[in-house]
Amino acid sequence: MCVSPEDQKKTDHLLTLDGARERLQLFKASLLEEGSFEHAIDGCDAVFHTASPVKIIATDPQAELIEPAVKGTINVLTTCTKVSSVKRVILTSSMATLLSPNFPLGPNVLLDETTFSDPSVCEEEKQWYILSKTLAENAAWTFAKDNNLDLVVMNPGLVIGPVLQPTINFSVDVVIDFIKGKNTFNRKHHRLVDVRDVALAHIKALETPSANGRYIIDAPIVTTEEIEKILREFFPDLCIAHENEDIDLNSMAYEVNVEKVKSLGIEFTPTETSLRDTVLSLKEKHLV
Repeated sequence: MCVSPEDQKKTDHLLTLDGARERLQLFKASLLEEGSFEHAIDGCDAVFHTASPVKIIATDPQAELIEPAVKGTINVLTTCTKVSSVKRVILTSSMATLLSPNFPLGPNVLLDETTFSDPSVCEEEKQWYILSKTLAENAAWTFAKDNNLDLVVMNPGLVIGPVLQPTINFSVDVVIDFIKGKNTFNRKHHRLVDVRDVALAHIKALETPSANGRYIIDAPIVTTEEIEKILREFFPDLCIAHENEDIDLNSMAYEVNVEKVKSLGIEFTPTETSLRDTVLSLKEKHLV
């Protein structure tokens, strides 16, 4: 939640990006420290707020997930209202804020930007990460309305694709689990969206004056068997565990309307390409 520019393990890969030495500035800030983003935001035309802890299991959900997500979001937005140069804020939320509504998901359910997770359902099912993202997005919309802030929210699904950092994040770890033959969520159906599509959608949301509201960024369904087939190109003996008595057959089998984000000019990368590029990137960085 607080990264120092001097922490080379977490920043060196950023400084190797094209043009970074000339155009990239790094600032120390903490999601939980009010006003700590002022130096970073001062003079900016727009702000992308992307940081929020990702954990499926939490010992103390309030301290580990909810407070950083909600308080961190409000801290950033508050600073944005104090910096007159800021014209728009792009908030990275998550498909998680749609996946625990007050009705069951299934093959006949269509999710769109009007769908919201129900906090009471999240609490009842102990879906703490989903709760943290839902409360943070809800707080952001309330704050934006009360403060006349131009806010656009992006709702990506599970993000895979080439990695920049030398460490493994949660979503890429799901791919590594596949490589190890594990089915992290014990599901038959999966949705894996490419990081390059998610990044471009954020840029388009900034550059398109008419962009507004929420944007779902999610990929079509892919089965465990299809993932296994793609990964066998690299790991011929791979066998992913795709079923046991508790296999989840329906939770990801809903339909998703992505027409709104396509209106920004986003064309989704095929899941096959994303998986291949993820593996090639992991191999290049000696992470598998």
